[in-house]
Amino acid sequence: MNITNRFLKYVTFLTTSDENTGMNPSTPGQMVFAQYLAKELEAIGLKEIDLDKNGYLMATLPANTTEDIPVIGFIAHMDTSPDASGKHVTPHIVENYQGNDILLNDEEAIVLETEKYPEILQYKGQDIIVTNGKTLLGADDKAGIAEIVSAMEYLVAHPEIKHGKIRIGFTPDEEIGQGADHFDVKKFGAAWAYTMDGGEIGELEFENFNAASAKITFNGLNVHPGYAKHKMRNSMRIAYQFANMLPRHETPEHTEHYEGFYHMTSMQGTVEETVLTYIIRDHDRARFESRKKELQHLTNKINAEFGPGTAILELKDQYYNMREKIEPVMYVVELAKQAMIATGVTPKVKPIRGGTDGARLSFEGLPCPNIFAGGHNFHGRFEYLPVQSMQKAMEVIISIVSILADKHKELCN
Repeated sequence: MNITNRFLKYVTFLTTSDENTGMNPSTPGQMVFAQYLAKELEAIGLKEIDLDKNGYLMATLPANTTEDIPVIGFIAHMDTSPDASGKHVTPHIVENYQGNDILLNDEEAIVLETEKYPEILQYKGQDIIVTNGKTLLGADDKAGIAEIVSAMEYLVAHPEIKHGKIRIGFTPDEEIGQGADHFDVKKFGAAWAYTMDGGEIGELEFENFNAASAKITFNGLNVHPGYAKHKMRNSMRIAYQFANMLPRHETPEHTEHYEGFYHMTSMQGTVEETVLTYIIRDHDRARFESRKKELQHLTNKINAEFGPGTAILELKDQYYNMREKIEPVMYVVELAKQAMIATGVTPKVKPIRGGTDGARLSFEGLPCPNIFAGGHNFHGRFEYLPVQSMQKAMEVIISIVSILADKHKELCN
């Protein structure tokens, strides 16, 4: 099966994750997809195929040389984001794209406009997979899975390409921050790995946000509004006051590159109780800790003004910047750079304004930089995937294992 058809098959599986179910994996469609992938991996000749009860799928391409080459891995996630519908994904391919706006849905006049998404213009002359304007596409991260599986299939069919033992892993629930929760690093048994979960062609990332979540509960007191003077305490107004005390321009829509932010993700309230939820992000660990302290400081100010227990803050760290775990083994990044250059791809080394499974896995002993999967506009109906970018990602995987086999002594010293 060619890589395009493989990807188009994968997106037919409904694998939207859901943080509210309390299950592992969080939705049953992910296990259905994992079972399909397990059969496919067996069919192409992989060994040691293991699908556990939590939906984690691992497999091995055995070494075809007796040389002592480090075991490496490639990882991608099976779920798609709950930010947009992943049900009844109906993609189509715009062949030989000519730089025009793309009509995604004639009936509802949904158009992917080049003025809003100018990055698409760099793919003139290529074939681009788009949505029907009603769902996300699922390139995040089914493109990564297709690239890994297709690369393994190619290596099986071309035994003349020398390589060491290769491990692959497909995880559930990455989009809800749980992708590494039950990943068994020891069982995976690789010296390092790469997540195929980046964006546009050439992306190579070994640093990401430090991340935390915050929940602030504001307790009020309801009294009949006609008799409320000096008695009512409106929790929604107090929550609004709290939100306005945060730096106005330290939000996602005002930041880029290494700039961190506070991001309110939900607000629910009545006079009696209001709950605000935030995510806190910063690449710099000291600034990250400072942001958490600021939330506590503002909580204390609210309680000083309105009384103890008016605001209750719950903070939870989610993941940290993997840079500190990658820097001691920078040869794993250098190998990926060399592989990209060898396949005609210009490396674009940049920080992730987000996180991947690899961030947490790096702190669990599996250094894990992130490589492009090729898509754009993830998590929404304007998501698209250039076919040629997906093919190049597959070639980069093949190039990584080939270069490592030839230069492992030089690279790893």
